[in-house]
Amino acid sequence: MKNMQEIKFSGSYSSNDVVFLLKNLNGLIEERGNLDREHAVKSGAHYSEMLPIEYEPPSSYIELFHLLLQQEKINIANHVARVAEVLFYLHGKDIVLVSLARAGTPIGVLIKRYLLQKYKIEVPHYSISIIRDKGLDLNAIKYIVKKHPDYALRFIDGWTGKGAISKELIKSCRDIKSINGIELNDSLVVLADPGKCAGIYSTREDVLIPSACLNATVSGLISRTVLNSEFIKDEDFHGTKYYDDLKNNDLSCLYIEQIQEMFPKVISENEIKLLIKELTISERTFSGVKDVLKIKQNYKIEDSNYIKPGIGETTRVLLRRVTWKILVKDITDKRLNHILFLADERNVAVEEYKDMSYLCCGLIKNV
Repeated sequence: MKNMQEIKFSGSYSSNDVVFLLKNLNGLIEERGNLDREHAVKSGAHYSEMLPIEYEPPSSYIELFHLLLQQEKINIANHVARVAEVLFYLHGKDIVLVSLARAGTPIGVLIKRYLLQKYKIEVPHYSISIIRDKGLDLNAIKYIVKKHPDYALRFIDGWTGKGAISKELIKSCRDIKSINGIELNDSLVVLADPGKCAGIYSTREDVLIPSACLNATVSGLISRTVLNSEFIKDEDFHGTKYYDDLKNNDLSCLYIEQIQEMFPKVISENEIKLLIKELTISERTFSGVKDVLKIKQNYKIEDSNYIKPGIGETTRVLLRRVTWKILVKDITDKRLNHILFLADERNVAVEEYKDMSYLCCGLIKNV
């Protein structure tokens, strides 16, 4: 187990905002192209053993990101406030925020800052790895539990798609309790839950969270997390790369500060009381899967893993997978401008498909 005094890695965030419980793989692992990775996965490799090449967007795309941030920052601040208020009601100051790297990290930072600004409490915030089919990073969990006994760990992500990570979290928490005797709350905390599989959420609509538009440069300059036995030993945390060469393009802290400026304008005390009544316990129906199954049947797709519903997941597909097609509910929806930009840049067909609850859906090419 790592020496608790040694862990200070915060990416490009302040160490007051987050501590990444991740092993630095700089100089050890090289990124691979999307097609190369798709062939490797098809041949039996796990996606977490490899890293995609980080997308470095043109200036026109960055301008679009800034425009979307200005349009959505008050909405995101409201969503953060709603979720933070529920967490404060349930746990007070006896909580550890555990964001799921990397999409959950900006959300965890924002919740931490909201609680500090509103209630003057400094809650611990760690960002750790969870990997589909592999589960939570057990060494990271043990580290947090040892350092913060008697605190409630709450797992935070940005959004849900069809619920793969939520299901992985439930299974992983069950396994950790069974094998290690550590009891964890398996109820995911997100801002947007269109998949209806989170326990705490601000909305169940598919909404644009601008941090979905970028990769490392809005998530503390870290890569996706890696679990590859060539680099990760039994005593290690899961791995990541730190992209110091992208620091001139880094928007991680600007993103946080822009949204934090909106906190004084968010929900009133009366709205908070109503929210607590409605939102403290939420049923997880995983009903978003129904849309996925319809799409699978309509487009004759052999594997549901090739279908990524929701604006966040569709963005990820375009940024780091070989994309076959993009389905959009309404092609005139301005929240989809960055999706249309990326699809055009990659010559990916966009098709209007109204029979879904999501704003859009990314379909991965079967290579």
